[in-house]
Amino acid sequence: MTATATPTSDATLLETDLLVVGAGPTGLFATYYAGFRGHRVTVVDSLPELGGQVTAMYPEKLILDVAGFPAVKGRDLVSGLVEQAATAEPTYLLDRTASTLEHGDDRVVVGLDDGTRVAAAAVLVTAGIGKFSPRPLPAGDGWLGRGLEFFVPSFEPYAGKDVVIVGGGDSAFDWALHLEPVARSVRLVHRRDAFRAHERTVQQVRDSSVEIITRAEVTALRGEETLASVEVTVDGEPTAYPAQAVVAALGFIADLGPLQQWGIEVHKRHVVVDSAMRTNLPRVFAAGDITDYPGKVRLIAVGFGEAATAVNNATVAIDPTAHVFPGHSSEGS
Repeated sequence: MTATATPTSDATLLETDLLVVGAGPTGLFATYYAGFRGHRVTVVDSLPELGGQVTAMYPEKLILDVAGFPAVKGRDLVSGLVEQAATAEPTYLLDRTASTLEHGDDRVVVGLDDGTRVAAAAVLVTAGIGKFSPRPLPAGDGWLGRGLEFFVPSFEPYAGKDVVIVGGGDSAFDWALHLEPVARSVRLVHRRDAFRAHERTVQQVRDSSVEIITRAEVTALRGEETLASVEVTVDGEPTAYPAQAVVAALGFIADLGPLQQWGIEVHKRHVVVDSAMRTNLPRVFAAGDITDYPGKVRLIAVGFGEAATAVNNATVAIDPTAHVFPGHSSEGS
């Protein structure tokens, strides 16, 4: 999902009420809600497009845990969130990383990697898992773009192909389920008998034509210019299968990057917050998958609620005369 990114120069200092770091679903909803509270909003994200991981990795995935939608495609959810966020008239600073943080008496100054500095009365970190890179497939060295991919942004390129998916998590099973009616054949290879994916999705794949191969690993990819087959080894016995496409859904290596140098409290790569979504740093809040607290559940739906909580509490930091609770958005003025 594209948006107009504000051009800046090295000497630029932008002033805003709320700086949102992360333009995924939680950040986009926070942007809308900050506009509802009457704030000027600036949004920074290291990716060149809005939507975070959903846009980058799962635009065709059906999301089943957003209230009001029995099922909604990732790209459609992001499109609606972008339209909603537009009511806040935000300033988007895309393809840039929030690098440094300095505290003043009544504001926070965040430096970006392009030299831009943003002075904000409050900062809301909604950076998901931070910067992420896919875990490599050991046998896939040299095959990326020649039959090996880590994401499935579109199903069309897999039409009529023999596809091998490697992994046992939600992404692997979601892609297997969606590619099954498109591809000529789909095989899912996992190193264990147990899966991390949601039980309902696992059962749907078991009930489909997808072949599930467990206690196995892909040990070789073969072909000339493009992929033609893969070798799958089970209990030391290799078997060759036709394959013109391999999807390695082995998870991601997450990195909070410069955020860890801010002095923000982190627990196992997540930012620690209280019930008001406050971090240990003054005027710095966090919401969404990046946060950690007792009982935390990492769902998009939870992130939306945390975004509203964070914005309402940040409002008091932005304007000490304001109230945390604004009244309901459905109430008339």
